[in-house]
Amino acid sequence: IATSATMTTIVHDTTEAVCLSAEYNLYLKPIAKMTVSVALPQLKLPGKSISNWEVMERVKAMVAPEQFSVLRISKSTMDFIRFEGEVENKTVVKSLLGRLDGKSIKLSGFTDVLKVRAVENKVDFPARHDWDSFFRDAKDMNETLPGERPDTIHLEGLPCRWFSQKDSNYPDRPSENVLIAVFQSFGKVRNVDIPMLDPYREEMLDKNFSTFSFGGHLNFEAYVQYQEYCGFAKAMDTLRGMKLMLKGDDGKAVACNIKVAFDTSKHLSETALKRRTLERMKLQELERQREEQKRREKEEEERRKEEERYDQEEEEKERRKEERLRKREQKLREREQRRNLKRVRRQQEEEQKKLQMKIAMEERRLLLAQRNLESIRLIAELLFRADTHAHTHTHTHTGCALKYCPHCYKRII
Repeated sequence: IATSATMTTIVHDTTEAVCLSAEYNLYLKPIAKMTVSVALPQLKLPGKSISNWEVMERVKAMVAPEQFSVLRISKSTMDFIRFEGEVENKTVVKSLLGRLDGKSIKLSGFTDVLKVRAVENKVDFPARHDWDSFFRDAKDMNETLPGERPDTIHLEGLPCRWFSQKDSNYPDRPSENVLIAVFQSFGKVRNVDIPMLDPYREEMLDKNFSTFSFGGHLNFEAYVQYQEYCGFAKAMDTLRGMKLMLKGDDGKAVACNIKVAFDTSKHLSETALKRRTLERMKLQELERQREEQKRREKEEEERRKEEERYDQEEEEKERRKEERLRKREQKLREREQRRNLKRVRRQQEEEQKKLQMKIAMEERRLLLAQRNLESIRLIAELLFRADTHAHTHTHTHTGCALKYCPHCYKRII
């Protein structure tokens, strides 16, 4: 069985347990506690001390073969050590008290013995005269009205899992129906309240409740109101000096201490119920208004976001349009630049061609002039030679061995 709280302890002996609810495997087990006090001697030597652990072990040895289910130090002074012990069964308490009360412990290294006193713990639980006197003397109570008389039990420290619906999707959430089923064994239940189940309780005026969200808490408090006084009285008498115990299907059991008191706050009176109902309605209305405000704020936020989105889309459209225009203008400029470049190239090519043609014509003129000049020079040279031949040289040609005259190139016959 999984324990529901740190205060839960495993129970090995369930013989004294009485059934509270067979349907939910809940039992009541008598609390068997005692207080053991060990008087300490005066320490005469400085630096010498008594070990609390050693004294505890001696106390445990004194009750052997019986043993404590729990033994802890509740107070330690220079004069005494006080232990709080608990055993499995109440019938063992008297036997342990006989082995401890009035006995003494001898510690090694000390001449004085340690006196032991042991008493059974008194149950801190309200008795019948407590609630009778309270409601009798209360000035603001009307014993004819439910909730203003001894009919409501206030319980604290109930494990959530032990009172959850079987096969529930929320095993950590106690159920009012389970609470009624468990406690109606004492009498007919008029009303119950589990404050932690009310989501509005934290915001109500009476904030003296241990309200919390589920998932992080293991115990809860509850109010059980009985139809008749006898049911209330029977429940109080039965719960006095008892632990709550859960026994699993495998026979293993765990128990926990719970706090039980009669309600003095008129928690389940008609006035309190109406007040909480009105407060709950106001809180629900406030919650509805808050939800409506949140809804309007959400719609406004969505509208604003939609407008921003629309503006962004328009800006994006405008940006894309401008980008397209810019690209188009860029293309036009690039096209015009290419055209201009082509035009310049064509002009340069044409000018180059004209220049080359001009150069070629000038070269041809120069060549023709050179040829003319050479022709003129050649003619002049020929004329000069002819003239020189005619006037300067006389040829007899007779007996000349030459076939041609070197000056006139005529054949000599």
